[in-house]
Amino acid sequence: MSQDTSSNAQASSVGVSSSVPSPSVMGTYGRLNVVFDHGEGSWLTTTTGERYLDFGSGIAVNALGHAHPKLVAALTEQAAKLWHTSNLYRIEGQERLAERLCAASFADAVFFCNSGAEACEGAIKAARRYQYVLGKPERNRIITFEGSFHGRTLATIAASGNPKHLEGFGPEMPGFDRIAAGGFTADNLSAVEAAITEETAAIMIEPIMGEGGIRVVPNDFLRGLRELCDTHGLLLIIDEVQTGIGRTGKFFAHEWAGIEPDIVSVAKGIGGGFPLGAVLATNEAAKGMVPGTHGSTFGGNPLAVAVGSAVVDTVLEPGFLEEVQRKALRLKQELARLKDEFPDVILEIRGSGLLLGLRLKPAVGDAIAACMDEKLLCVIAGDNVMRLIPPLNVTDEDLAVAINRLTKSLARLSSG
Repeated sequence: MSQDTSSNAQASSVGVSSSVPSPSVMGTYGRLNVVFDHGEGSWLTTTTGERYLDFGSGIAVNALGHAHPKLVAALTEQAAKLWHTSNLYRIEGQERLAERLCAASFADAVFFCNSGAEACEGAIKAARRYQYVLGKPERNRIITFEGSFHGRTLATIAASGNPKHLEGFGPEMPGFDRIAAGGFTADNLSAVEAAITEETAAIMIEPIMGEGGIRVVPNDFLRGLRELCDTHGLLLIIDEVQTGIGRTGKFFAHEWAGIEPDIVSVAKGIGGGFPLGAVLATNEAAKGMVPGTHGSTFGGNPLAVAVGSAVVDTVLEPGFLEEVQRKALRLKQELARLKDEFPDVILEIRGSGLLLGLRLKPAVGDAIAACMDEKLLCVIAGDNVMRLIPPLNVTDEDLAVAINRLTKSLARLSSG
């Protein structure tokens, strides 16, 4: 998933106007009436001194919380040396981070950009270019899934197909064949196979549909997609913008399925709050991306890759991902207890790792507002789901505080 649209839905759901405080800021977001001044760990403090426990993490961006000392040190050190040179020249930190990412994953090569939308756009271009250099330019269509979210560029909104995102932006960009929402079942896998034609270049999917309601794609389904791609000469693109860099307790979520994709899009957590995205690919999948085919002025600049390297180094420290898995299990168990306590509020618990969602019976906006009143920040998702996305290094003490505040919030919505 790329840059979320949650802010607009979140503000409107809790009764906040979509206007912005300053008319100088374009009104594309509905913002909640709170201004944060500084943060530390899992906590944010407003300009008026109120402290909020952050279980939204900037929509899964602040993977290591706020003001993490290693990230601050990396950025400060680099800022005093060199900010920008462009990709006309070698960037030492970029090469180091690329090597680190490749060593920790399926990938052989990395293209750096600035956001999830750019990463997904780059993945689409790489897949089309791959088929082109194979002498099959007609293979330029991508199979995607309804309920997905891959970004806000013209290509990525066409890939996702949400009518609200497409409205008013002219003709929909061609080249995408969307599979109707219907669960990730054997029948749905058959629908994917039926959609494959001589024009298909790749299949693109999120392992967990964040914006679409924290819908987890089963491992068997991902393995089935891998087999279809192998059988039909297609590339498998996994959008790990929200699920990558440790969010599910593995470095990448697709690792749980035991598969290797051809291309992965990454952003959000990889920069720990600094704008950074990346397209990871095998050498085979990247064979068409030669000089002049793609580029980015700011992509992989020295500041971004310095912070990105600090994030990756931290997440790959021995025991870190195991701790994510342990804390995720604890949080999920506590949520299961709350579901039993408030059956008239919580209908279902979804997600994996520290990307969890509560599908609710009351309006999710009411739940977000109740949590805000308890100084707990959460994020809206589709299908009336409230997302819980704490920093990966959230402490056990903060987990306990969050459960306490969530319990009080849900109690206000319960008729029991």
